[in-house]
Amino acid sequence: MDSNKKLGLIGKNISYSFSKKFFEDKFQKLMLKDFTYDIFDLNEIDEVETLMNDPEILGFNVTIPYKEKIADYLDELSDEAKKIGAVNCVLIRDGKKTGYNTDAFGFEKTLLLHKKAHQNKALILGNGGAAKAVKYIMEKHGIPSITISRNTEINFKNLDSETVRGHKIIIQCTPVGTFPNVEDCLEFPFEGITPEHLIIDLIYNPNYTQFILKASEKGAKTVNGYYMLEQQAEKAWEIWNFQKK
Repeated sequence: MDSNKKLGLIGKNISYSFSKKFFEDKFQKLMLKDFTYDIFDLNEIDEVETLMNDPEILGFNVTIPYKEKIADYLDELSDEAKKIGAVNCVLIRDGKKTGYNTDAFGFEKTLLLHKKAHQNKALILGNGGAAKAVKYIMEKHGIPSITISRNTEINFKNLDSETVRGHKIIIQCTPVGTFPNVEDCLEFPFEGITPEHLIIDLIYNPNYTQFILKASEKGAKTVNGYYMLEQQAEKAWEIWNFQKK
C-alpha cells in the first residue's frame, strides 16, 4: 500500500508561500490524494535533520536563509547547484539526499522570454542564493554582469546612473520590498534607467514592488518574479517525480 508522500518548503519566518498553494492546486488537478505540501519554518538549519529522517518525505523546496547552508546536510549536488553554490530543491530517494537548483531554470525561462538583442550587459542586485542562480545563467549565455551588494566594490552607496545606463538588464534579487514591507525600496539611481532597459524583480508578492514602479516610470520593460516561480516549481515537481535512480 502506498504511504503518504510528503513535500514542503523549508525557510525561516515564512509568512506566506506561493509553493504551498501551487502544489496543493496541482495535487487536486491531478487527483493525487496521498500527496501533502507543508511549510517547515526552521529557526536553525540543523532542524532539517528531523525532517529528513521522516520516512514519508519525498523532498522539499528551500528558501531564505537556507539555500546555501542546506548543502552541508546533503549527500550530493546536481551540477548546477554545485556551480551556483545554492540549493532550492531537495530530492530524497532511498535515503540519499540530492540538492538541485531550479531557480536557475526558472530565471533562464524568464530572461529568454523578455530579453532583447541590445540588452547585453547586466547588473545583479544582491548576492544571496537567488542572485547566484542569476549570475550562473548570465555566464551560461555570455552576458557580462556586475553584482551589486552592500559590500561589493560597486555597492548600493556608490552605484551611479552612468553605470545603470550602460547595463540594460537589471535583476533585483534582494528581499527588499517584499510583502508586508511593500513600501521599502532599494537605494538605487533610477535616473539611469531608460526605455531600453529590462528590469526583472524576483519578488512576486506584491505584484509590483516599489522598485518595479519606479523603473516603469522611466519607461523600462518590467517583469516580476511570478513566472520564474512557476517555472522553478514545475521543475521541482519533475525532479521529485520523474528523476531516474
